[in-house]
Amino acid sequence: MNHIRLNNSNFRVKGKLSVPGDKSISHRAVMFGSLAEGRTVITNFLRGDDCLATIDCFRKMGVKIEEVNGKIIVDGVGTTGLKEPEDILYTGNSGTTARLLLGLLSGLPFYSVLNGDESLNNRPMSRVADPLKLMGAKIWGREHDNKLPMAIRGTKLSAIQYELPVASAQVKSALILAGLLAEGDTKVTGKIQSRDHTEKLLQQFGVQLQINENEINIKGGQTLQGTDVFVPGDISSAAFFIALALIVPGAELVLENVGLNETRTGIIDVVKAMGGDIEIETIQSEGESYGNLRIKYSDLKATEISGAIIPRLIDEIPIIALIATQSEGTTVIQDAAELKVKETDRIEAVVTELKKLGANIEATKDGMIIHGKSKLNGGQVKTYGDHRIGMMLAIASFISSGEIILENPDCIKISYPNFFEDLNKIAQ
Repeated sequence: MNHIRLNNSNFRVKGKLSVPGDKSISHRAVMFGSLAEGRTVITNFLRGDDCLATIDCFRKMGVKIEEVNGKIIVDGVGTTGLKEPEDILYTGNSGTTARLLLGLLSGLPFYSVLNGDESLNNRPMSRVADPLKLMGAKIWGREHDNKLPMAIRGTKLSAIQYELPVASAQVKSALILAGLLAEGDTKVTGKIQSRDHTEKLLQQFGVQLQINENEINIKGGQTLQGTDVFVPGDISSAAFFIALALIVPGAELVLENVGLNETRTGIIDVVKAMGGDIEIETIQSEGESYGNLRIKYSDLKATEISGAIIPRLIDEIPIIALIATQSEGTTVIQDAAELKVKETDRIEAVVTELKKLGANIEATKDGMIIHGKSKLNGGQVKTYGDHRIGMMLAIASFISSGEIILENPDCIKISYPNFFEDLNKIAQ
């Protein structure tokens, strides 16, 4: 069995670290660079499995993408230059790749098939396919066009006005890309704001968007111009080291060049509400905001997490749950049913595995309740093939009284290829 043994409870946590580039921005930089006219140069690209799948898909559609001196060079072909792929477009474990490609491929004049790994092929796609069909898209898939593999016969799309039933950056982005290729003006609205990397990056590529609070208008037929893109460190990856510094006695870490996009910084707000010692030391605000974070061990107290903040920290909830086990009082997480349709059912996975280690935690229909403080023990735990579950359990090894045996740690490479090497850098 593929597993790793972790016994880190005697280590001090000190030092500086630069986490890998933001996964969401890395995906989009390759996609938009491929659609642009001219060359795009991407610095600090995340070379994780998910983002490499995006590169592979666009290479199969005729885009020249190379790595030179650590940078990704994309020679764009324009919105009309992509070619019909001769093979299936394999998106691996990446929901971002699959869902955004559904929007793009629906408006291109050729046939294509999307497929993913076992986990992705069981995640819902109708939330993207259904509104695309309203634009005229021709999409077929398993379970009434809800599951991969999916076939797309590209066609001319018509603009629509669509209100998102849930806050989803992937659905929103798919519709924006389809709107870019459609006739007319497409309007996408939502009750709660989701991450806005697509909007910010498209504007950097020269696309005109009208943004009014939670309403986005995009005019079809626009062209993109190649540009230079710097990818800040991924706050979702930084979250594991934020947690580590907060819960290991005597710890102090500086995380450099972390993305601070306001639609993603919910974890910083929650940490501060729990009494965590976290400071933003420097900040760059041109394009995507980023800066350095200093985090120190803290006496934490419980909090309640629900409502509008959930989309701003949905991927960080597994590690927030671990933080909550080390906080005085009862932490309640609600309105997070979206966790059930991630790489695995993250509510069930978090509760099951933390219970194995001795946490006092219970699942609810749309979240979880965590009673702290808990002393964590060693034990054998599973990742469920989910990178964020795997990293959360690895961080738990620093505060567990015994050895943790982590099954299937390789899935962590999806978003953080050098995760264990970085852990070793700051464990003294």
